[in-house]
Amino acid sequence: MAKAKLSYQCNACGALTSKWAGQCADCGEWNSLTEARTIVSGSGGKAKFAGYSGKVTEKTQVTSMDEILLQADSRLSCGSSELDHVLGGGLVEGSVVLVGGDPGIGKSTLILQTLVALSRKAKVLYVTGEESLQQVSMRANRLQLDASRLRLLAETQIESILSHCQKEQPNVMVVDSIQSVYTDAIQSAPGSVSQLREGAALLVQFAKQTNTALFLIGHVTKEGVIAGPRVLEHMVDCVLYFEGEKDSRYRMLRAVKNRFGAVNELGIFAMTELGLKEVSNPSAIFLSQHQTPVPGSIITVTREGNRPILLELQVLVDESHGANPRRVTLGFDQNRLAMLLAVLHRHTGIIMFDQDVYANLVGGVKVMETALDLPVICAALSSFRNKPLASDLVVFGEIGLAGEIRPVPSGEERVKAAVKQGYKSFILPKANVPRQSIEGVSIHPVQRLEDVIEVIQSD
Repeated sequence: MAKAKLSYQCNACGALTSKWAGQCADCGEWNSLTEARTIVSGSGGKAKFAGYSGKVTEKTQVTSMDEILLQADSRLSCGSSELDHVLGGGLVEGSVVLVGGDPGIGKSTLILQTLVALSRKAKVLYVTGEESLQQVSMRANRLQLDASRLRLLAETQIESILSHCQKEQPNVMVVDSIQSVYTDAIQSAPGSVSQLREGAALLVQFAKQTNTALFLIGHVTKEGVIAGPRVLEHMVDCVLYFEGEKDSRYRMLRAVKNRFGAVNELGIFAMTELGLKEVSNPSAIFLSQHQTPVPGSIITVTREGNRPILLELQVLVDESHGANPRRVTLGFDQNRLAMLLAVLHRHTGIIMFDQDVYANLVGGVKVMETALDLPVICAALSSFRNKPLASDLVVFGEIGLAGEIRPVPSGEERVKAAVKQGYKSFILPKANVPRQSIEGVSIHPVQRLEDVIEVIQSD
């Protein structure tokens, strides 16, 4: 007869051992052994992990790709165009979505609003492990949501949760949060590495077997990543991160993993008294309205997933009074700013080694792509010479160490997005020039950093 046995597994290499030790004997990693409940058969069979033995709705079998019928309406709208955009067009049946973010950023608010919208056309279940039913109801009343069709469950034991789900059979389910639930198969406390790994595996297994769309809300560490083992993000289908400052009314929802859509998609929300409201024109919140052109300010177009967004970049160059001039950036990599200033000095002779340089992306957005190189150089030159750039100018492009201007992806789409906002002048890589000319639009293609200096001086 099968019986349970307590063992320990290394988080680094996966090795199993019967006793806990400070160091893994296989890989040498320290403090990596965590509890793992196994089942050993009475006849001396191999040990295997305990799992939820739920009923499988249909017998599994090998199927050819051409035999699979795709449904046209396989995605379910969440009631928010921004959330649908980040998910890749809507919620996929049987998918598991992990939502993370800082405390108080709006994770539970967004999920509650989404469930209320989905409850009008599907069966939904909200499992809360951190709040009571009264607290969830109070939040719904404060947000003035009609949650009469929303089914609630206050439970933290996964086996009990899955038992209720077998009876309710919801189409969409939320577990808030994954760090608060636990399984009896593991004796460690909720939130531990082994509990998170095993609990998430049971929930994902249930979602795939029953074709239930599942939202998991996760805590983040002080570094801003999902708390727990990295394998947690590998097990789910989609990982969403909430970004934004608590004192700002704007929130950004970014997809860092999506098996059913593009990654790095960005959704913009505004936090109001009645919850999160989607922003129909995201570019407007990142652009300042200057009465007259100011030095050091420039407009660029970044691309988050499939969406081009206009941003304002501000650079301040000031005389340094210290031994080491400062290089400060907000919104992009600080090391890249130092590299671009070195390229500027090497190929144009413009010296800024005795200047403090501060660069900021307006609105608190973070950009990692290289299309920001050319705007940084143009804005730095504008501030250094105290000469404003044209108010209708848009700049984007990558700068190489040899001083060449390299193209960026989707250049024509960036130009069209800026033209819709009323911008008529562009400095961009020659390879990104639109195939067809646009009436009333001035294009300045550049190949070298020297060409950029010449265009700015001529303006």
